[in-house]
Amino acid sequence: MEDIKEHQENQLEQIKKAKTYNNQGFIFASSTGEPLNERNIVKRHFKPLLKKEGLPDIRLYDLRHTCATLLLSQGVNPKIVSERLGHASTTLTMDVYSHVLPDMQKEAADKLQNIIFNSSK
Repeated sequence: MEDIKEHQENQLEQIKKAKTYNNQGFIFASSTGEPLNERNIVKRHFKPLLKKEGLPDIRLYDLRHTCATLLLSQGVNPKIVSERLGHASTTLTMDVYSHVLPDMQKEAADKLQNIIFNSSK
């Protein structure tokens, strides 16, 4: 949060100095207040960062997929994951990320077994 606050302060200074600035309330915006161009972000920032850190060359979009997969694999409710991804329903989320389900199904079966057989003792 400290980094975001510092960025906001710098952004306000930039806005004051700009001849024209279309303030649309973006946290990250171009020097004129417009939305950032994804291609520029990838080319100027994301790809160089991956290279600098010795990480595999992935697409920016792959971070979204990884986030959803990790959340589902940790048992986060699919409705929550669906909302974070901006999907209209969990159907799309579960169709795309169903590869996470096999382990989740086993975990659910194990938990049910524990409930049935351990609670009666």
